[in-house]
Amino acid sequence: MPQGDVVSMYCCGPTVYNTAHIGNLRTYIFEDVLVRAIRACGHTVKHVMNITDVGHLVSDADTGEDKMEKGAAREGKSVWQIAEHYTQEFRANMKALNINEPSVWAKATDHIPEMIALVKTLQDKGFGYRTADGIYFDTSKFPAYRDFAQLDIEGMDAGHRIEMGDKRNITDFALWKFSPANEKRQMEWESPWGLGFPGWHIECSAMALKHLGQPLDIHCGGTDHIRVHHTNEIAQTEAATGTQFSRFWVHGEFLVLDKGKMSKSSGSFLSVKTLVDEGISPLAYRAFCYSAHYRSPLTFAFEGVQSAAQGLRSLKKQVAEISARCATPVSVAAARVDEVLTRFWDAVCDDLNMPKAMAAVWDLLRDAQVSDAEKLQAIQRADAVLGLDLLVPDVDSSSKAVVEHDGTKVTVVSSLALSADDVEKVVQSVLLRKAAKKAKNFAEADRIRAEMTSAGIELKDLPGGAVECTLRK
Repeated sequence: MPQGDVVSMYCCGPTVYNTAHIGNLRTYIFEDVLVRAIRACGHTVKHVMNITDVGHLVSDADTGEDKMEKGAAREGKSVWQIAEHYTQEFRANMKALNINEPSVWAKATDHIPEMIALVKTLQDKGFGYRTADGIYFDTSKFPAYRDFAQLDIEGMDAGHRIEMGDKRNITDFALWKFSPANEKRQMEWESPWGLGFPGWHIECSAMALKHLGQPLDIHCGGTDHIRVHHTNEIAQTEAATGTQFSRFWVHGEFLVLDKGKMSKSSGSFLSVKTLVDEGISPLAYRAFCYSAHYRSPLTFAFEGVQSAAQGLRSLKKQVAEISARCATPVSVAAARVDEVLTRFWDAVCDDLNMPKAMAAVWDLLRDAQVSDAEKLQAIQRADAVLGLDLLVPDVDSSSKAVVEHDGTKVTVVSSLALSADDVEKVVQSVLLRKAAKKAKNFAEADRIRAEMTSAGIELKDLPGGAVECTLRK
């Protein structure tokens, strides 16, 4: 592909009915590295990510409750409130993990007309048929259906594993679901088939076609999407258009616990907040994800993430020392920087081999044949792909920061290295509490202190108006 071409990339985004667990987020980290790497090679990436805010049923086999409706019932809110809350939470998690936002956020509920049009096309071409509960895709009319996931369709036990209902074939899937006659849904739309809502799979096809066209260059997602979701996307899209859907498919493997795959349905999942509460920075988790290839399962352990956090602190410290020695900027020829980074780029271009890429960074810092100026500019280039903020030093190595603002001296102490964000958040809370006390709004001041305590911040008022805050990480 010539340098400067636009690469189209579609990534299956979150179903925003609950907090994203760090297993989900591992997939978005590898996708972010892929986007960063392609851009570093001189290409423009049009990156589209969907927000599934309707239609994703509990079962991949089109049975059970819509996950959005389930989330709303769980929290006593409307589905629209649930969608907005967890969309914003997901975006905050992305920011904490240094995951760049996509070029286009595609919300399912903003694309209902496109979905209806695609279902109608499939029906007109003979691929869709009506049942008692919806419009289904007839997989027997798409001979290549089994190929992508290498499915053993004959070996499937329809009576035991999947509710057939009125489906003609065990692998047929819903394109459009009819609203139950005796139940009022919060999200439903008029269609040529009556009141209803889209099937989960049709959403991604419709949004990808609208924003990227065909064929896509790259379609990404988790490895769990291969067998059902992505297979269904391929079938319905290529049946409707007669054109290849995506040139490349890239899938990330699971993050696993000792008990198996991490999942929200089992209740055994860890969030970014869980990590922060344990004193682990989100970027340390990002670094931990680089300890295994994205196509290999990665076993989660707090000890492993803490080790990654220590490694990241050491890496940033070395970079800070090099930066201090380069007080006077020295220009380094681009060709020399490329030469210094040869092993790093070889690893990145070898299907995003991040363990080798990280090893190359460490070796670069130890290489006595490379000058400090060369190292610094090479690290800057490498970090554009790594996204670890390697040139942003921790506040100090003693895990103690002293800030004076508007006459208030705030000392922040932690058992772990502090980031600038850590300190800023604490200082802002202290100043808000000070303002509340000055206004004699003692209830608000007490609320802020209680909120800080709940977040693991122990506050102590010192003589002269100074404040000491200890982060119990």
